[in-house]
Amino acid sequence: MLELRRLTKHYAGIPAVDDVSFSARPGEVTGYLGPNGSGKSTTIKMITGLIERTAGQILYCNEPIDDDLIAYKRRMGYVPEEPNLYNHLSGLEYLVMVAQLRGLPSRESSERIDGLLRLLNLYDDRHASISGYSKGMRQKILIAAALMHNPDLVLLDEPFSGLDIGSALILRSLIQELASRGKVVLFSSHELDTVERISHRVVILHRGKLVADNSIERLRSLMELPNLEAIFSQLAVEQDTAQMARNIADLIHA
Repeated sequence: MLELRRLTKHYAGIPAVDDVSFSARPGEVTGYLGPNGSGKSTTIKMITGLIERTAGQILYCNEPIDDDLIAYKRRMGYVPEEPNLYNHLSGLEYLVMVAQLRGLPSRESSERIDGLLRLLNLYDDRHASISGYSKGMRQKILIAAALMHNPDLVLLDEPFSGLDIGSALILRSLIQELASRGKVVLFSSHELDTVERISHRVVILHRGKLVADNSIERLRSLMELPNLEAIFSQLAVEQDTAQMARNIADLIHA
C-alpha cells in the first residue's frame, strides 16, 4: 500500500500541496483529480522522490520511502506528464538504456522490449529517432519504459496525453489489468469519463487541499449527483461554467 500522511509542499512559503493524506491500495485503481495548478503533479513528483517535501510522510508497504529510496524506486514505474526523452536516441535505444539502468538481464530485457514495441505498434519505427516521433508515440515509449521491469507501484501522470482512440482504450484496459494483478495504481487524468470508468476510488484535490477521497459510488450517494463530472464541478470548479460559456459566446458574437 502507498500511504501519504499530511504531505505538504511549499514554494516560497506558498503551499502547493497542503496537508494531504490518502492511501492507494494494491488491487485498486486510484484516480487523482484536480484543476490545473491544484497540486496533482507536485504530489506525484514527491511520491516518486523527484522533489523534496516540506513536511509529512510517504510510506510504501508501511515503511517510509526515505529508509531506502533506491530500493523503493526499483519497485516503481512512472509515466511523467511531460515526455522528456533523449531525442537523439531511437525508440529501441531509449528502452535498451532504461533496461540497463534498471539492471535487467540482457536477454530478458531484449525479449520484453521487442514484445512491448510490437504490442504498442512501435516496432516498425524502433530505429527511428525519437525527435521524429509523434506525441502519441512518445507517450507509448514512456509507458513501455515505466512497465518493462514489472513494477509493483505504477504512477501515471496524464498517461492518455496524445494517444489515439485505439491506444487509449488499450491503456484503459491495461490499467485495470495491472490493478487486477495486485499492483498499486495511482493515476492522474483530466479525462473524467475515463477516471469514472476504471477507478475503484477517486481522490480530488483543490488548491492543494484534499476535498474528496472515496469510491465514486459513495460520492454519488453522499452528494446526490449523477456522475463524476458533476461531483468534480461542485467540489473543484469555482466558476459557473455554463455562464462563462455564454459570456464568451456573447463577446465574440457582439
